[in-house]
Amino acid sequence: MEECYDQVVHPQKRRVVRLVLDGVMGRLIELKQEMVTLEFGEFHFMDDIISDLKLTPSDIEVPIPKYFLLERQKQLKERERLLASTLASMGIVEKESKPEESLSWEEAVKVVQVMERARQGRMHAKYMRGFLEQERHRQKRGEVSTMDEAYAAVIIQKAARGFVQRRRVRKERDNEFIFLGMIPPPDSQHSHDPIRLSEETQHARRLVQDANESEFQQALKVVRERLRETEGADIQERLKHQIRQWFIECKDLTGKFPDYPPEDEGGSKALFVNKTPDEIEKELAEAEEAKDKKKKDKGKEKKKAKKKEDKKKKKDDEDEGWQMTNSLYVTDVHEGHQSYKAVWFNRDEQDNLEQKHDVELIREEKRAEVEDEVRQQVDALMREELDNLKLVLDKDKGKRKAKKKKKAKKKKGKREKDLTPDRSMEELFEELVREGVIVRYPQVRLRDYLGSYNFLGTTLRQNEREPMPGLSDIRNVVTLFGVLPLGSESVHTKLVELKAKSKERKLDKAAPLVRAMLILGPRQTGKKMLLHGLCTEVGATLFDLTATNMAGKYPGKDGLKMLMHLVLKVGRALQPTVIHVGDCERMFMKKVPKSDKTEPKRFKKVLPKLIKAIKLDERILLVGTSQRPWEGDQKSLVSCHQKIVPIPRPDYNSRYMLWREFIKRHGGRIRDTLDLTSLTKVSDGYAGGHILEAVKQVLTEHRLEQQAARPLQAIEFIAPLAKMDPIYQDEEDQFKSWLEKTPHGKNRKKALEDAEGGQKDKKKGKKAAKK
Repeated sequence: MEECYDQVVHPQKRRVVRLVLDGVMGRLIELKQEMVTLEFGEFHFMDDIISDLKLTPSDIEVPIPKYFLLERQKQLKERERLLASTLASMGIVEKESKPEESLSWEEAVKVVQVMERARQGRMHAKYMRGFLEQERHRQKRGEVSTMDEAYAAVIIQKAARGFVQRRRVRKERDNEFIFLGMIPPPDSQHSHDPIRLSEETQHARRLVQDANESEFQQALKVVRERLRETEGADIQERLKHQIRQWFIECKDLTGKFPDYPPEDEGGSKALFVNKTPDEIEKELAEAEEAKDKKKKDKGKEKKKAKKKEDKKKKKDDEDEGWQMTNSLYVTDVHEGHQSYKAVWFNRDEQDNLEQKHDVELIREEKRAEVEDEVRQQVDALMREELDNLKLVLDKDKGKRKAKKKKKAKKKKGKREKDLTPDRSMEELFEELVREGVIVRYPQVRLRDYLGSYNFLGTTLRQNEREPMPGLSDIRNVVTLFGVLPLGSESVHTKLVELKAKSKERKLDKAAPLVRAMLILGPRQTGKKMLLHGLCTEVGATLFDLTATNMAGKYPGKDGLKMLMHLVLKVGRALQPTVIHVGDCERMFMKKVPKSDKTEPKRFKKVLPKLIKAIKLDERILLVGTSQRPWEGDQKSLVSCHQKIVPIPRPDYNSRYMLWREFIKRHGGRIRDTLDLTSLTKVSDGYAGGHILEAVKQVLTEHRLEQQAARPLQAIEFIAPLAKMDPIYQDEEDQFKSWLEKTPHGKNRKKALEDAEGGQKDKKKGKKAAKK
C-alpha cells in the first residue's frame, strides 16, 4: 500500500490510496496495542506463525511511508537553512565543510620527488630481479631442449583446459553460494543493474507526480472560479425560490411563518432532505423540547446508564470473555475501498495515458462547495426577508415584537500564560539553538539500525523462559508507537479520539497514543541511533534536555519555567517534535554524587509536568534513554514513560549481519579468506557500536588499497575488539531483573503463575477422576 501511494502518479487516485494507507497504519497500531494489553509486553514473537505461513521476517517488517518527508521538503529546507545560519553566526561549522589544509609549493615538490624516486627504485629492482632469474635458468639448463612440437602442444592444451575448467567450476560454485545467501553478490555498477534502474524509475515517477499535482491544484482554483461565474447566479435564484416556497407552504399549513434553521444545524441545507413542511416544523419543535428535558433528566440518565453498563460488563465477562474493541480506522479503509470501486474500478482511462486529473470529478466536487458557499449568502438574505415578513404580519395582527433571547456566554477555558508575547518564533528558535537546546542530528534511517529477528522466541516461551527481543523487533516497536503517529497527522488525530473514548470507559492505559517513551540498554547498543532514526524518518525537531547539556543554563525556578515554556511553544510551532532526555535515571537518583555538578535532580519535578502539558492533539514525543536504569527510582521513572523499549546484546544472527554490512559499507571485500562465522562466534557479548569501532580501526585507507594483494582475514579484527570491554552476562541480568519489576513484567509473571496453577488443577482433577 505504501509503495502504491509512492508510485501512483494520478493525483485523485492518490488521495483514495492515502485514505486507505492511513487507515491501515492506524489499524496496525490498534492491533499492536491490543496484543500488548493481552500479553503484558511490548514484544511478540511470531516465528512459529512465520514458519507455518512460509513467510520471511521481512514480510512482517512495518514499512515507513516516504511521504512523511517528501511532502514536507520545503518546511524541512527552511528549518535547516535557519539552523545553519544560526550555527554559522556562532562560528560553528560542520566537520565536512571544513576546508582541507593545503601544502605549500616546496612541500608539494618534495612529496612528488619522493614518490617518483621510490617508483624508479622499484622499477629498477624489478628489472634486475628478472635479469638474475634468466641468468640462473640458463646456467641450470646448460643444453638446448630437444622437446618436439606435438608434446609441447599437449602440455599447453593441458594447462589451458585445466585453467578454463577450474574457472568454470569456481564460477558455478560462487553463483550457488550467492543464490543460497552464503556469500554476498558482487558489486554491480553496470548500466543493466536492476536495482539502480528501479530507483531511477521511482525517481522519474515522483517527478511526474509533482508535475501532475501542481496541475491538479491549479485546476481546482480554475474550475471553482468558473463554476462561481457561470452557475453561481442560477444556484442563488433556485435556492431563493425553494426557500420562499417553503415559507408559503408553512404559512398555509400552520398559519404563521416558520423559524429559520440556525447555522449550527446547517441552515437551509437541513430543509431540503425530501421532507414536508409539517415534518420540519415538528422536528424543530421536538428539538427545542428535547433541550429542556435534557437539562432536567441528566442525572437520572447517567445513573441508569451506569447500572446498565455494569450489568453488561458483568455478563460479557462471564459469558463472552475478551472481545476486540471497535476500530476507528476500519471505516476509513472501507470508505476508501468503496470510493475506489464506485469511481475508478470501471472507469475507462484509455485516453489518459499520462494519468492527468479528471476535470469532471473536480467539477462535481467544486459544484457542491460553490453551492454551500452561495447557500450561506442566501441564508443571510432570507433570514432578513423572513424577519421582515414576520414584522409585517405582527403589525397587521397588532402584536408586540418579542424580545430576543440573550445568548449564553461560553465559558472560556484556562489558557497558559505566554511568557514571550513580544518575541517572534525565529528569535525563540535562534535562542534555543544558541543555548544548545535545539540540536542538529545525523541523518540516519531506521533501516540502518541493523539487526535480525528472534527466531527462538516462541520456543523459549514454551519452555517457560522469557526471551529477549531481537533488534528487528525493537525497530518495529519504535516504528509503530513513535514514527507512524508522529509522521501522519490523520493517524494521530484518530488516536486522540480513541484516547478520549477509552477515558470515558476508564481504559486510559489501553489507548495506543504515546507521549513518552523510554529506550534503555547497555553501552554501544544504539540507543541514540534509534532516536536519530526516529527524528530522521518524520523530519522532527530535536530538543536535547539532557542534564549534561543543560548544565549552567536557565538556572533557578524561573529559568526552568522559561525553558519549559520555550520548549513547548517552539515545539508546538515546529511539529513533529522529539524531546530527548539522556541518562534520565539520574534525575530520579536518591543521592547524586558530589562530583556531579550538572544538577540532574532539578528536572525531577519539571519532567512530569512537561509530559502532562503535552496536549493530545500535539505531535510531540518525549524520548528518554538510560544505560543504568536501576540507579534511579524505578516507580518515578516508569510512571513518566508509557512505553519501555529494552535493547539487549545482539544475538548470533544480528552480529553476523552487523559484521557483514559494516565491512561492506566501509569498502571491505568479503572473500573466502574472511571467516565471518568464526568472527561472529568470537564477538559474542559485544554490541553493534563495538563492532563498528573495530571495523573502522582495521579498514583504513592504506588497508583498503592492499585488499587485492592481501585479502581481509578474521584475525585482523580480533586485536581491536579485544581492547574493548564487552557486555557481560551480569549486566544483562540486571536489565532483566529491572524489567521484571515494571508493571508489564509483574502482570506477565502473575499471568504465567495463574496459567501454571490452572494446569496443575486440571491434572489433579484428572487424577481424582481416575481414582
